[in-house]
Amino acid sequence: MSGLKAISPTSLAAPLRRYSTAIEVPAGARYLFVSGQVGLDQDGNVPESAEAQAEICFEKIRVILAEAGMNFADIVRLSAFVTDREYREDYMRVRDKYVSDPPPTSTLFVITGFSRPLLKMEIECVAAKVDA
Repeated sequence: MSGLKAISPTSLAAPLRRYSTAIEVPAGARYLFVSGQVGLDQDGNVPESAEAQAEICFEKIRVILAEAGMNFADIVRLSAFVTDREYREDYMRVRDKYVSDPPPTSTLFVITGFSRPLLKMEIECVAAKVDA
């Protein structure tokens, strides 16, 4: 845990899914901004299923976080873009396997498409960590 604090005002309705309304990042934290990752594997292949594409996205994010000395517990913000509402549940099922508590803030967008028609989603994030 990197000292992140979930903010959930009781005067607001609870989040619709497993995400935090807000995350407070402690002073002195370093930030990592991760560009959108797509379901394109290392060999340039794109699996057909949205769930498999989500797995690839999150595994890429895992590798990037590790390179920066971070992990999923350090993510404060997730943004995901899917090309069809039917992919929402696949994305959320995979996301919930990877995110830690408190869960990050999160927004899911339904968009018309990506530059490669086979791509069904793209996931980006912001992480923050105070080094001991």
